[in-house]
Amino acid sequence: MLVLIGPSASGKTEIARLLIERHGFKKMVTYTTRPPRLHEVNGRDYHFLSKKEFLVKEKLDFFLETSFYSGHYYGTAFKDAAHDKVLIVDIRGARALYETLKDAIMIFFIKTPESIRHARMVARGDAKNDIATRLAFDRDYFNIEALPHVDRIIDNSDADLLELTEAICREYQSVMRG
Repeated sequence: MLVLIGPSASGKTEIARLLIERHGFKKMVTYTTRPPRLHEVNGRDYHFLSKKEFLVKEKLDFFLETSFYSGHYYGTAFKDAAHDKVLIVDIRGARALYETLKDAIMIFFIKTPESIRHARMVARGDAKNDIATRLAFDRDYFNIEALPHVDRIIDNSDADLLELTEAICREYQSVMRG
């Protein structure tokens, strides 16, 4: 499984989209207790659950990893893990996945300067307060010392995303084939 981690607006979602569209990866659809956003579809974007449903599944060891972020639970199901999946998680999720799956995953950290991430959040219409809060949180949370096992750090400062996803795909396939 190819795992992407990185701060807000670092390009994780766009990289995952290109890996899916151009390289045959499948999206790992995770579970959450947060309400769907406009245009999100249950089963495509997330599996949306009530808090009670989520906690029952967690007690039954349904999840490889779980996290609690901004008042909502998120989790990745054991049954959905596969070598052709791409998954975006936070640092805690990556750590839990690595502890469970070891050599069956490859973790890429997407590094992008704060100024670029700020501009991306403004361009996508994020609220100013949300931007400031996320940038401050990410500054502490995504420092290099806090990172779990990471196979590669990818610089997404001014990269051509098509070239970047090509390189990620080649490296993933090379390492996973042994």
